[in-house]
Amino acid sequence: MNKITAAITAVGSYVPDYVLSNQVLETLVDTNDEWITTRTGIKERRLLKEEGKGTSFMAIKAAQNLLEKANLDPKDIDLVIMSTATPDMPVASTGVFVATEIGATNAFAFDLQAACSSFLYGMSVASAYIASGKYKKVLLIGSDKMSSIIDYTDRATCIIFGDGAGAVLFEPNTEGLGLQDEILKSDGIGREFLKIEAGGSILPPSEETVKNKQHFVFQDGKTVFKYAVSGMADVSEKIMERNNLSHDDVNWLVAHQANRRIIDATANRMGLDEAKVLINIQKYGNTTSATLPLLLSDFENQLKKGDNIIFAAFGGGFTWGAIYLKWAYTK
Repeated sequence: MNKITAAITAVGSYVPDYVLSNQVLETLVDTNDEWITTRTGIKERRLLKEEGKGTSFMAIKAAQNLLEKANLDPKDIDLVIMSTATPDMPVASTGVFVATEIGATNAFAFDLQAACSSFLYGMSVASAYIASGKYKKVLLIGSDKMSSIIDYTDRATCIIFGDGAGAVLFEPNTEGLGLQDEILKSDGIGREFLKIEAGGSILPPSEETVKNKQHFVFQDGKTVFKYAVSGMADVSEKIMERNNLSHDDVNWLVAHQANRRIIDATANRMGLDEAKVLINIQKYGNTTSATLPLLLSDFENQLKKGDNIIFAAFGGGFTWGAIYLKWAYTK
């Protein structure tokens, strides 16, 4: 019997209509298009502006897009994994609500939070469930409404983040395609450098925490950048070495879209030509859990069956890693 691997067999996505351009940001904070573009590679990002709509709204849209494209009955889904750093609300799982709303009534669901590495970690979890033989169809969604936790008077963070969602379906494969290897890392040293101070069990919400803007993202940009460059590049290079992959063997780098310079540094360490690096940061900014599936959705038509893809991400905490996957279909 051939070994069961977990392959991605369908993708879907959703981004809000409202575009927050660098030119608009120039009217909000002391910055300009050239400064933002040269340091991050971002030109614009999407924001979910409608009142009362959150992460689940975008996740449902992305999942429905996948279901429609794949002509899939949601009742056939066994598990829904919701990768997000911005759940709709505390305690009540966003993924459970999403599963019910899309009609995945036979699935169980849960949330997975590892900051910007959430989707990458979710790929590992989805793969393990498939490889166990217990489940046949696992829907992994990455969705974040970062605008809900960003202070638009803080130029260190407001220029970076956007809202969006992407989804992939994992199914069993016996052709040797799908997830091949992974290197996942974490280090609690990052806890102080990228965080939201208030709203958790240590510092519950209060009038004072709201007044002090402690419910917004804080980022020590220089420190995070330093760790992200070394972390993503190291694991990406290591996973190539471990699987005897040369730069010629790798077809695509699907890297977390946090900063163009971090992506370029990772590609350079891997020895990859720029044409092999998937980039859409200029359109969406950093959508946290959604960056990797949004890349797959945007470039799906270029991916061919058997392509060797390296996924890489770095997130707060710190969390990071790389995954080697063989693409399972040609569109």
